[in-house]
Amino acid sequence: MKREHRLRKGPEFDTAYAKGTVIGGPLVVLRLFPNGLGYARWGFAVGKKLAPLSTTRNRVRRLFREAVRSVDEQNSYDIIITARREALTATLDELRSGIVRGLEKHRRAAQ
Repeated sequence: MKREHRLRKGPEFDTAYAKGTVIGGPLVVLRLFPNGLGYARWGFAVGKKLAPLSTTRNRVRRLFREAVRSVDEQNSYDIIITARREALTATLDELRSGIVRGLEKHRRAAQ
């Protein structure tokens, strides 16, 4: 994933958390906030309460990044994907379908 397609700084996350639209699912919670850049930027959050070991948190983040690679998001949003407990044991395909369902749910709600 290219550097410009990632959310990296705290204030970028804070804005999306404070003002973004929340879409919940069984595996992930999506927060979407329009960014006006012409492309989507992605951020991933896996809490320490959810996965105390850093190796587990990093594994889930790597799976999120791989799942997002195949998702074709044309809208310009800052999107934060937050893991739920079920995401720790989910496969790549399950995570990908959870993300796609959340994005489709957002598109339907926006229309």
